[in-house]
Amino acid sequence: MLAADTASAALGIELMDLAPGRAVCRMTVTARMVNGHGLCHGGYVFLLADTAFACACNTHGPVTVAAAAEITFVAPAREGDVLTATAAERTRFGRSGVYDTTVRDAGDRVVAEFRGHSKQLRS
Repeated sequence: MLAADTASAALGIELMDLAPGRAVCRMTVTARMVNGHGLCHGGYVFLLADTAFACACNTHGPVTVAAAAEITFVAPAREGDVLTATAAERTRFGRSGVYDTTVRDAGDRVVAEFRGHSKQLRS
């Protein structure tokens, strides 16, 4: 799935670890990702978290997509920061699932908390 994800590839997002219901992705904040306040635009932080979530919820086999997601921005990220998103499955039921993703900077400071709800597509 990630090999065909041109949006994540264009941002330099790398898959660092993958296990059933779990994924770790990394991205470096570039100058193109900075908003008018000199901070990483929240949309890029969301995209990193969403990519880790997508990788985690697709580890079970069937094609799975986001049904809903929300993010809480905890601390700002800046140009040059290396962000790591760790996604973990909380529960799966029927064709649905709930996953939490924490985005941290290289200093282990929490930048954002993301919760995604997944839905397996019918074959």
